[in-house]
Amino acid sequence: MLLLIVIFGLIGLAFGGPVGLLIGGGLGWWLGRRISRRLNIARMRIQEGFLESIFSVMGCLCQADGKVTDGELDIAEKLFDQMHLQGEQRAKARAAFERGRADDFNLDAELANVNRLTQRQPVLRQVFIQVQLSAIAADGVLHPAEHEMILRVARGVGCSDAEVQQIEAMLHGAAANSQGASEEALKDAYRVLGVSEDASDSEIKKAYRRLMSQNHPDKLAGKGLPESMRDVAQARTSEIGNAYERIREARGSA
Repeated sequence: MLLLIVIFGLIGLAFGGPVGLLIGGGLGWWLGRRISRRLNIARMRIQEGFLESIFSVMGCLCQADGKVTDGELDIAEKLFDQMHLQGEQRAKARAAFERGRADDFNLDAELANVNRLTQRQPVLRQVFIQVQLSAIAADGVLHPAEHEMILRVARGVGCSDAEVQQIEAMLHGAAANSQGASEEALKDAYRVLGVSEDASDSEIKKAYRRLMSQNHPDKLAGKGLPESMRDVAQARTSEIGNAYERIREARGSA
């Protein structure tokens, strides 16, 4: 807005002197207000559509193995709480979840809508997938039908093969109690950062810093992530940090 005030003020000054400066500055302020209001309305619509798609696709995914477990329902309710959804917002989220469970739910159309909403914003797509994973993994078992469905969802919202590999790494997140599990967790850590196991320390650090920057909650909010999903974004940065620390420990870095 300030830039518009300065530009129009200078134009007014050039053509009308001090009076033109005031008129031009006022016009720049008015135009800036109108543009800002329209951008805010557009951002709110994107955020509302994003949230509705999150829960409708979640309902569809939870239904993929033929039933929705109590754990999956609990995860949905916990997400409502985590996102501080109350009243009408919570009712809309529940309705979207139930809509996704219906036999006539058009998953491909919903994914196309998410793709449109998150166009040129790959991190938003990944946050979308991250939420879905937390729901379908709630019962502690990833059924083959759910695995196939999550990959279909990932590709449907426009994820690249590299992003799909990162998503699969999160799917495999195993507890490192045994040596085998530890080795698998380390492989997943490399996939989460999107680097190969023979990457140099500097390449790994660069990938880590890039991902942390891209996934910063404030940056995501500016790109359309609802404020109610800030905790989800912070959890994602924690996962990236954990993957980086796992690699550093394995390499014996200080």
